[in-house]
Amino acid sequence: MSALRALLVDDEPLARERLRGFLAREPGVSVVGECQNGDEALAAVHAHRPDVLFLDVQMPGMNGFEVLRRLDASAPAAVIFTTAHDQYAVKAFEVHAVDYLLKPFDRERLRAALARTRARSAATRPEDLKAKLAAMLEDMRSGAREPERIPVKTNGKISFVRIPDIDWIASADNYVELHVGSHGHLIRETMASISTRLPKEHFVRISRTAIVNVSRVKELSPLFHGEYSVALTTGVRVTLSRSYRDQLPRLGVGRPGS
Repeated sequence: MSALRALLVDDEPLARERLRGFLAREPGVSVVGECQNGDEALAAVHAHRPDVLFLDVQMPGMNGFEVLRRLDASAPAAVIFTTAHDQYAVKAFEVHAVDYLLKPFDRERLRAALARTRARSAATRPEDLKAKLAAMLEDMRSGAREPERIPVKTNGKISFVRIPDIDWIASADNYVELHVGSHGHLIRETMASISTRLPKEHFVRISRTAIVNVSRVKELSPLFHGEYSVALTTGVRVTLSRSYRDQLPRLGVGRPGS
Protein backbone atom coordinates (compact mmCIF):
# COMPACT_ATOMS: atom_id res chain seq x y z
CA MET A 1 0.00 0.00 0.00
CA SER A 2 1.44 3.35 -1.04
CA ALA A 3 2.09 5.99 1.61
CA LEU A 4 -0.48 8.70 2.20
CA ARG A 5 0.97 12.07 1.20
CA ALA A 6 -0.19 14.53 3.86
CA LEU A 7 -0.27 18.34 3.86
CA LEU A 8 -0.62 20.12 7.24
CA VAL A 9 -2.41 23.48 7.45
CA ASP A 10 -2.55 25.28 10.83
CA ASP A 11 -1.61 28.83 11.82
CA GLU A 12 -0.12 27.64 15.13
CA PRO A 13 3.46 26.31 14.89
CA LEU A 14 3.05 24.17 18.03
CA ALA A 15 -0.09 22.56 16.60
CA ARG A 16 1.75 21.69 13.37
CA GLU A 17 4.71 20.35 15.35
CA ARG A 18 2.47 18.14 17.47
CA LEU A 19 0.63 16.77 14.44
CA ARG A 20 3.88 16.25 12.54
CA GLY A 21 5.27 14.30 15.52
CA PHE A 22 2.23 12.05 15.65
CA LEU A 23 2.34 11.39 11.91
CA ALA A 24 6.07 10.60 12.00
CA ARG A 25 5.22 7.58 14.14
CA GLU A 26 2.53 6.34 11.76
CA PRO A 27 3.60 3.87 9.07
CA GLY A 28 2.43 4.67 5.58
CA VAL A 29 2.17 8.44 6.04
CA SER A 30 4.49 11.02 4.49
CA VAL A 31 4.25 14.75 5.27
CA VAL A 32 4.88 16.63 2.02
CA GLY A 33 4.42 20.17 3.34
CA GLU A 34 3.21 22.54 6.05
CA CYS A 35 1.29 25.81 5.75
CA GLN A 36 0.36 28.51 8.25
CA ASN A 37 -2.47 30.23 6.37
CA GLY A 38 -5.03 29.76 3.63
CA ASP A 39 -3.03 31.38 0.83
CA GLU A 40 -0.09 29.06 1.46
CA ALA A 41 -2.47 26.09 1.57
CA LEU A 42 -3.95 26.85 -1.85
CA ALA A 43 -0.50 27.05 -3.41
CA ALA A 44 0.77 23.93 -1.63
CA VAL A 45 -2.18 21.77 -2.67
CA HIS A 46 -1.56 22.65 -6.31
CA ALA A 47 2.19 22.10 -5.93
CA HIS A 48 2.20 18.84 -3.94
CA ARG A 49 -1.15 17.22 -4.81
CA PRO A 50 -1.48 15.56 -1.35
CA ASP A 51 -3.67 12.53 -0.72
CA VAL A 52 -4.93 13.90 2.59
CA LEU A 53 -5.24 17.47 3.83
CA PHE A 54 -5.15 18.20 7.57
CA LEU A 55 -6.97 21.52 7.61
CA ASP A 56 -7.40 23.83 10.59
CA VAL A 57 -10.85 25.44 10.69
CA GLN A 58 -10.02 28.59 12.63
CA MET A 59 -7.28 30.63 10.93
CA PRO A 60 -6.87 34.38 10.42
CA GLY A 61 -7.84 35.72 7.04
CA MET A 62 -9.03 32.71 5.07
CA ASN A 63 -10.42 30.01 7.37
CA GLY A 64 -10.44 26.30 6.61
CA PHE A 65 -13.91 26.28 5.05
CA GLU A 66 -12.96 29.14 2.72
CA VAL A 67 -9.80 27.27 1.68
CA LEU A 68 -11.86 24.24 0.73
CA ARG A 69 -14.37 26.34 -1.22
CA ARG A 70 -11.58 27.89 -3.27
CA LEU A 71 -9.95 24.55 -3.95
CA ASP A 72 -13.22 23.14 -5.28
CA ALA A 73 -12.35 20.43 -7.81
CA SER A 74 -8.65 20.61 -6.85
CA ALA A 75 -9.33 19.47 -3.26
CA PRO A 76 -7.59 16.27 -2.17
CA ALA A 77 -9.65 13.10 -2.06
CA ALA A 78 -9.44 13.10 1.76
CA VAL A 79 -9.78 16.04 4.13
CA ILE A 80 -9.40 15.84 7.92
CA PHE A 81 -10.46 19.01 9.70
CA THR A 82 -8.71 19.98 12.92
CA THR A 83 -10.92 22.20 15.00
CA ALA A 84 -11.50 23.74 18.41
CA HIS A 85 -15.10 24.57 17.48
CA ASP A 86 -17.91 23.28 19.65
CA GLN A 87 -20.52 20.74 18.66
CA TYR A 88 -22.12 23.02 16.03
CA ALA A 89 -19.28 22.33 13.61
CA VAL A 90 -18.59 18.79 14.79
CA LYS A 91 -22.20 17.78 14.13
CA ALA A 92 -21.93 19.00 10.54
CA PHE A 93 -18.78 16.94 10.03
CA GLU A 94 -20.50 13.83 11.38
CA VAL A 95 -23.69 14.29 9.36
CA HIS A 96 -21.73 14.50 6.13
CA ALA A 97 -19.22 11.76 7.06
CA VAL A 98 -16.24 14.09 6.92
CA ASP A 99 -13.31 13.27 9.18
CA TYR A 100 -12.34 15.71 11.92
CA LEU A 101 -10.07 15.98 14.95
CA LEU A 102 -11.39 18.00 17.89
CA LYS A 103 -8.53 19.83 19.60
CA PRO A 104 -6.79 18.87 21.77
CA PHE A 105 -6.59 15.36 20.29
CA ASP A 106 -4.22 12.50 21.11
CA ARG A 107 -2.38 9.98 18.96
CA GLU A 108 -5.11 7.35 19.27
CA ARG A 109 -7.74 9.76 17.99
CA LEU A 110 -5.48 10.64 15.05
CA ARG A 111 -4.94 6.98 14.23
CA ALA A 112 -8.69 6.40 14.20
CA ALA A 113 -9.17 9.32 11.78
CA LEU A 114 -6.43 7.97 9.51
CA ALA A 115 -8.02 4.50 9.52
CA ARG A 116 -11.41 5.93 8.58
CA THR A 117 -9.80 8.07 5.89
CA ARG A 118 -8.11 5.06 4.31
CA ALA A 119 -11.32 3.02 4.44
CA ARG A 120 -13.44 5.79 2.95
CA SER A 121 -10.88 6.57 0.27
CA ALA A 122 -10.89 2.94 -0.82
CA ALA A 123 -14.69 2.69 -0.87
CA THR A 124 -15.67 6.16 -2.07
CA ARG A 125 -15.22 7.69 -5.49
CA PRO A 126 -13.50 11.11 -5.46
CA GLU A 127 -16.58 12.79 -6.93
CA ASP A 128 -18.76 11.31 -4.15
CA LEU A 129 -16.49 12.69 -1.44
CA LYS A 130 -16.41 16.09 -3.11
CA ALA A 131 -20.22 16.05 -3.16
CA LYS A 132 -20.26 15.38 0.59
CA LEU A 133 -17.83 18.23 1.22
CA ALA A 134 -19.89 20.56 -0.96
CA ALA A 135 -23.07 19.65 0.95
CA MET A 136 -21.36 20.26 4.29
CA LEU A 137 -20.04 23.64 3.18
CA GLU A 138 -23.48 24.62 1.95
CA ASP A 139 -24.91 23.83 5.38
CA MET A 140 -22.21 26.00 6.97
CA ARG A 141 -22.91 28.80 4.53
CA SER A 142 -26.69 28.69 5.01
CA GLY A 143 -26.30 29.17 8.75
CA ALA A 144 -29.12 26.78 9.55
CA ARG A 145 -27.79 26.73 13.07
CA GLU A 146 -25.43 29.43 14.25
CA PRO A 147 -22.60 28.52 16.65
CA GLU A 148 -23.49 29.37 20.23
CA ARG A 149 -19.93 29.64 21.52
CA ILE A 150 -16.51 30.76 20.32
CA PRO A 151 -13.38 28.87 21.45
CA VAL A 152 -10.70 30.97 23.16
CA LYS A 153 -7.18 29.66 23.66
CA THR A 154 -5.46 30.83 26.87
CA ASN A 155 -2.27 29.41 28.40
CA GLY A 156 -2.53 26.23 26.38
CA LYS A 157 -6.16 25.62 27.34
CA ILE A 158 -9.37 26.11 25.36
CA SER A 159 -12.36 27.80 26.96
CA PHE A 160 -15.59 29.00 25.35
CA VAL A 161 -17.27 32.40 25.20
CA ARG A 162 -21.03 32.40 24.68
CA ILE A 163 -21.85 34.59 21.68
CA PRO A 164 -24.86 36.27 23.36
CA ASP A 165 -22.53 37.39 26.18
CA ILE A 166 -20.26 39.39 23.85
CA ASP A 167 -20.75 43.18 24.22
CA TRP A 168 -18.60 44.24 21.29
CA ILE A 169 -15.60 43.18 19.23
CA ALA A 170 -12.51 45.20 18.32
CA SER A 171 -9.90 44.41 15.69
CA ALA A 172 -6.15 44.32 16.26
CA ASP A 173 -4.30 43.39 13.05
CA ASN A 174 -4.80 39.63 12.57
CA TYR A 175 -6.49 39.37 15.96
CA VAL A 176 -9.87 40.37 17.29
CA GLU A 177 -10.72 41.06 20.92
CA LEU A 178 -14.02 39.83 22.31
CA HIS A 179 -15.23 42.21 25.03
CA VAL A 180 -17.38 40.45 27.60
CA GLY A 181 -18.15 42.67 30.56
CA SER A 182 -14.82 43.70 32.09
CA HIS A 183 -12.93 40.90 30.32
CA GLY A 184 -11.24 40.86 26.93
CA HIS A 185 -10.38 37.72 24.97
CA LEU A 186 -7.92 37.83 22.06
CA ILE A 187 -8.33 35.30 19.27
CA ARG A 188 -6.31 34.99 16.08
CA GLU A 189 -8.94 35.89 13.49
CA THR A 190 -9.90 38.80 11.27
CA MET A 191 -13.02 40.96 11.48
CA ALA A 192 -14.27 39.58 8.16
CA SER A 193 -13.90 36.02 9.41
CA ILE A 194 -15.48 36.55 12.83
CA SER A 195 -18.40 38.37 11.17
CA THR A 196 -19.40 35.18 9.36
CA ARG A 197 -19.75 33.38 12.70
CA LEU A 198 -22.07 35.89 14.36
CA PRO A 199 -25.88 35.97 14.04
CA LYS A 200 -26.51 38.91 11.72
CA GLU A 201 -29.71 39.94 13.47
CA HIS A 202 -27.82 40.52 16.73
CA PHE A 203 -24.41 41.87 15.71
CA VAL A 204 -23.65 44.89 13.50
CA ARG A 205 -20.32 46.04 12.16
CA ILE A 206 -20.15 49.80 12.68
CA SER A 207 -16.61 50.53 11.50
CA ARG A 208 -13.54 48.85 10.09
CA THR A 209 -12.46 48.08 13.65
CA ALA A 210 -15.66 47.49 15.64
CA ILE A 211 -18.69 45.19 15.80
CA VAL A 212 -21.39 45.72 18.43
CA ASN A 213 -24.06 43.56 19.97
CA VAL A 214 -27.30 45.41 19.17
CA SER A 215 -28.82 44.47 22.54
CA ARG A 216 -25.96 46.32 24.29
CA VAL A 217 -26.50 49.63 22.46
CA LYS A 218 -27.87 52.23 24.89
CA GLU A 219 -27.84 55.41 22.80
CA LEU A 220 -26.35 57.06 19.71
CA SER A 221 -25.08 60.62 19.50
CA PRO A 222 -24.26 62.32 16.18
CA LEU A 223 -20.70 63.52 15.77
CA PHE A 224 -19.06 65.41 12.90
CA HIS A 225 -18.99 64.38 9.23
CA GLY A 226 -21.74 61.75 9.52
CA GLU A 227 -20.19 59.75 12.33
CA TYR A 228 -21.99 58.62 15.50
CA SER A 229 -20.89 57.87 19.04
CA VAL A 230 -22.41 54.55 20.08
CA ALA A 231 -22.82 54.22 23.86
CA LEU A 232 -23.08 50.67 25.18
CA THR A 233 -24.80 49.56 28.38
CA THR A 234 -21.36 48.74 29.80
CA GLY A 235 -20.36 52.42 29.61
CA VAL A 236 -18.04 51.93 26.64
CA ARG A 237 -18.34 54.29 23.67
CA VAL A 238 -17.51 53.15 20.14
CA THR A 239 -17.58 55.24 16.96
CA LEU A 240 -19.80 54.38 14.02
CA SER A 241 -17.85 55.62 11.01
CA ARG A 242 -19.36 57.52 8.10
CA SER A 243 -18.80 54.67 5.67
CA TYR A 244 -21.01 52.42 7.85
CA ARG A 245 -23.96 54.84 8.15
CA ASP A 246 -26.11 52.43 6.18
CA GLN A 247 -26.07 50.21 9.29
CA LEU A 248 -27.97 52.78 11.39
CA PRO A 249 -31.40 51.22 10.68
CA ARG A 250 -30.11 47.95 12.14
CA LEU A 251 -29.38 49.84 15.36
CA GLY A 252 -32.95 51.12 15.50
CA VAL A 253 -32.29 54.51 13.86
CA GLY A 254 -34.25 55.73 10.84
CA ARG A 255 -32.48 55.81 7.50
CA PRO A 256 -29.88 58.62 7.58
CA GLY A 257 -30.17 61.55 5.24
CA SER A 258 -27.87 61.94 2.32
